Amino acid sequence: MAILGATIPQTSEYDPYYTRYVALVPQQPILSVLGGQATEMAEILGGISDEQASFRYAPGKWTIKQVLGHIMDTERVFAYRALRIARDDRTPLEGFEQDDYVAHGPFETVSLAELLREYTVVRQATTLLFRHLSPEAWNRRGTANQAEVTVRALAYIIAGHQAHHCRMLRERYLLLLRETGQAVGKS
Repeated sequence: MAILGATIPQTSEYDPYYTRYVALVPQQPILSVLGGQATEMAEILGGISDEQASFRYAPGKWTIKQVLGHIMDTERVFAYRALRIARDDRTPLEGFEQDDYVAHGPFETVSLAELLREYTVVRQATTLLFRHLSPEAWNRRGTANQAEVTVRALAYIIAGHQAHHCRMLRERYLLLLRETGQAVGKS
């Protein structure tokens, strides 16, 4: 089946806030991007200890574990939005407060290895959801957080959101861990 979602969504398909995420997605089939990001996440965080995963690059910032938890929570919310809209559910969907989700998430009490396993399963479910959509479903529009969005745009926002946070992990977390003499994995 040809996947219409493989083309970058137009700016009319999502709230302008998400332009910064969509712009981070490479011009490749979105299912390939989503799959490649799972490998990338394992490479970024695979060599980090649980102690290092509790590192914050500044006071009041999330830990590495919390960033990973936030990526999973956001992906679940956006994949749920995509499912509802793909199934032609026209009920407006509410937004969510990311800081509350992180504050009430169990991320600091779970090992990084277990969080990475959970992330892998979440990403597999998301990828399969998008893989099995009909061509018509990719272009369906719905309302989420008081803004119109297409299913295709949600796939790109998920990928771009993770790309944004992977960049933050590399530039703000892993770099500072290295600078403070704490050896980290491959990235």
